Amino acid sequence: MFEALSDRFESAWKKLRGQDKISEANIQEALRDVRRALLEADVNLQVVKAFVTEVQEQAQGAEVVSGVNPGQQFIKIVNDELTKLMGETNAPLAQAETAPTVILMAGLQGTGKTTATAKLALHLRKESRSAMMVATDVYRPAAVDQLITLGKQIDIPVFEMGTDANPVEIARQGVAQAREAGVDTVIVDTAGRLQIDPKMMAELAQIKDAVQPDEVLLVVDAMTGQEAANLTRTFHDEIGITGAILTKMDGDSRGGAALSVRQISGKPIKFIGVGEKVEALQPFYPDRMASRILGMGDVLTLVEKAQEAVDIADAEKLQAKILEAKFDFDDFLKQTRLMKNMGSLGGIMKMIPGMAGKISDDQLQQGETQLRRVEAMINSMTKEERKNPELLSGSPSRRRRIARGAGYQDKDVSKLVSDFQKMRTMMQQMGSGQMGMPGMGGGMPGMGGGFPGMGGGFPGMGGGMPQAGFRGYPGMGGGKKKKKKGKKKKGFGEL
Repeated sequence: MFEALSDRFESAWKKLRGQDKISEANIQEALRDVRRALLEADVNLQVVKAFVTEVQEQAQGAEVVSGVNPGQQFIKIVNDELTKLMGETNAPLAQAETAPTVILMAGLQGTGKTTATAKLALHLRKESRSAMMVATDVYRPAAVDQLITLGKQIDIPVFEMGTDANPVEIARQGVAQAREAGVDTVIVDTAGRLQIDPKMMAELAQIKDAVQPDEVLLVVDAMTGQEAANLTRTFHDEIGITGAILTKMDGDSRGGAALSVRQISGKPIKFIGVGEKVEALQPFYPDRMASRILGMGDVLTLVEKAQEAVDIADAEKLQAKILEAKFDFDDFLKQTRLMKNMGSLGGIMKMIPGMAGKISDDQLQQGETQLRRVEAMINSMTKEERKNPELLSGSPSRRRRIARGAGYQDKDVSKLVSDFQKMRTMMQQMGSGQMGMPGMGGGMPGMGGGFPGMGGGFPGMGGGMPQAGFRGYPGMGGGKKKKKKGKKKKGFGEL
């Protein structure tokens, strides 16, 4: 969602290249680009003015650091100010001293409020907090059924009394039942409207009085830009909210909502929705978001996704197989599916420093397509062939059968087998943890040390991005970086 904003900031940095220091004269053009970037991203005008003024003051007063060029120093200043603008630190959910903690979800229709309720419940369960959802939206057709369906999907109970009961009474009884059941957190999904009206606000106020929530979270659509910030302020003025959840952050919104909400409403963004899947909810970290906006990636979120997706015991077994050159097609398939659980290929790439905007959507799409091709060919193999890839090296008839079963040509399977053998040899060399994400087979899960369609060593793809340089993250089975003498291998640098 921040591609256009990132591109504009990039042009601002270029204005300072070749300069030996930051001065009032040479930052004016860069500041104009920053101002234009924010306005085009639909950031509130007053926020833009205050932000640019603060950046200018910080830049002019900045001391020149030895070995750091003005462009890099300016980026650091903008990064710090962006972080400050969005709230500086993550605002965690409140937790009541006596269970249950009550969270009231509010918002207009169409913002993804009911889905956000389920996403939040799942997020709490991942944090070992039990949850119950309460369905009080008796007006929107099938809203109650939608929450029930989502509850079954994530195995979290839903309290409902149908569509004829009073929403205030549903909320009250739902919280009472959660208290009796010893549930840690109860999340109340309320009704929305197409626009703010007195009836909706009155009902929200009544529900709030009835259940005395510890958190009142407003779900707002990031696609609405700075209007999301105005909406947050209006809801806070009317009923009092404690924070916001920005949905549809994976869409083509321009980023104005993320940059305006805190400043305009005075309330923090607590979570962001980054996809339609019920797992696609992330706590909002201003510093990480600033890094993404400036094209510097988001390694911490990437590592957290990997830790969530990967079983450490399985990773250690896999590492042992790699060291013994026993990595097989079953292992490869498992790792590929783990990567899918972390999100789309494009989403992962954007979290890698220096990669945002460097790879086109067409290349990413090609990579996704090639992954499906490889998976289809592996699924056409027998169990014995997947366990013993050597069986395919000297057997044209086996490769021919696999090609027919997967719907591809013999040469496609032959290339897959050849590339896999080469990759296995390379991974054995990498398996000691000197390259790649430790315990992950030398690279992102399922990528064999590379990303598809990008020029290098991924089986059957003629492409890969080897040596992404991940190393030594906590809980990933890695260790400290070892210094090596001699030339560095070409790659994208170490994180």
